[in-house]
Amino acid sequence: MVGGKSFGERTFNLSTVVIMIVLMIVTLYPFWFSLISSLNSGEDLARGPVFLWPRELTWASWQTVLADSGIMKAAWITASRTVIVTVASILYTAMFAYAFSRSYLKGRKFYIAIGFISMYFSGGLIPSFLLMNWLGLYDHYMVYILPALFGGFWNVIIFNANYKAIPDSLFESAKMDGASEFRIFFQIVIPLSKPVLAALSVFTAVNIWNDYGTTLYFTQSPDLQTLQYVILRLIQSNRAVENMVSTVEGSNLAVQQLLSGASGQGLVTAQTIELAAMVIASIPMIAMYPFAQKFFVKGVLLGSVKG
Repeated sequence: MVGGKSFGERTFNLSTVVIMIVLMIVTLYPFWFSLISSLNSGEDLARGPVFLWPRELTWASWQTVLADSGIMKAAWITASRTVIVTVASILYTAMFAYAFSRSYLKGRKFYIAIGFISMYFSGGLIPSFLLMNWLGLYDHYMVYILPALFGGFWNVIIFNANYKAIPDSLFESAKMDGASEFRIFFQIVIPLSKPVLAALSVFTAVNIWNDYGTTLYFTQSPDLQTLQYVILRLIQSNRAVENMVSTVEGSNLAVQQLLSGASGQGLVTAQTIELAAMVIASIPMIAMYPFAQKFFVKGVLLGSVKG
């Protein structure tokens, strides 16, 4: 249609906007619901859920969580682990991928076979536990670092595609000038791979930040608990109390009152503490995305399509 959009184009654009708005609401509302519930009075929240805004606004639950030394220590363990593993894993995996991308690498087919096998098969939980115990990593802080140094063969494939897109003339010129492989990697490859590095750093950081399995299976010390594991325990304990309350309801008033008291009363309850901890734990990863956004889409595309 000349001079404007056709009816079909307008209908398509409108439908796209409506669908995207619905998807945005479906994606963001669970977080918003948790946020406003955590900022609501616990006693009032027990009467019924809030949907758009807190009925009785209070920061008591947030203050309780932030004042808890156990949660703050778990947050420190999680934050330090995330930073160390993200930096070390990306660097280590990028170096491996650079060597893997070179056609003159000896034993390249062997590494390809090992890499693809590792993508679909693993030793399992029990062999992993035995290995960590044998290496002396069980219940040690390094159990969070050493096993996570290699970012996986998926990341190697993305790095490899990005390296293949770099003109071979750059490598040849550098070698003619006497540059070593390490100098080529750090002064040529790394600066040209910033978008991919940023994208994979985001993926790695989110994965490490949200991990609680390592704490669950390979540690037992309270000093090594991560934030997500602490939140998991909060949720489990809250659900356990709720189940016990529903079990004894109407049969034993004294026990029911005791269990109800264990869930908390007034401004702060077990539910608001649980929600506040979940929201606070989500904030660092949410805040990280805007800073990596300009590299994110470009990095994924560069790592997926050659050229």
